Amino acid sequence: MNVPGYNEATSAVTYMQFQQPWFAPPSWLFGPVWSVLYVIIIVSFGYTVWLWSQKKIPSKVLMPFIVNIVSNVLFTPIQFGLQNNLLALIDIIVVLFSIMWCIKAIWHHKRWVAYAQIPYLLWVSFATVLQASITWLNW
Repeated sequence: MNVPGYNEATSAVTYMQFQQPWFAPPSWLFGPVWSVLYVIIIVSFGYTVWLWSQKKIPSKVLMPFIVNIVSNVLFTPIQFGLQNNLLALIDIIVVLFSIMWCIKAIWHHKRWVAYAQIPYLLWVSFATVLQASITWLNW
């Protein structure tokens, strides 16, 4: 996404400029956490796409994974490029609910994919509270 003024290298600096709640983690923690989560996301999304391509699951099972990927990818440019905390909060709520939707949709087909979403769900639940706090504090 090409957003004027957005540069991934400046995300940590921008994050530190926001007024933050007492429980905000240091900016360096996000890279390692998301690196692990992106492996989980890529494997589970890729496997779900493969199941769909093999006609082993219907499109309605794939749909929440697509919504999740799109909303997840949009978060950083919204938060750090546009620097729009409210829109970033709305986006992360979409990410959170789409993870729950993914778990529900895939549960009866491949439970391991549903279970693999748990660390992602936990982190995004925390990140949603963090984003809501940052939005409130920087209103």
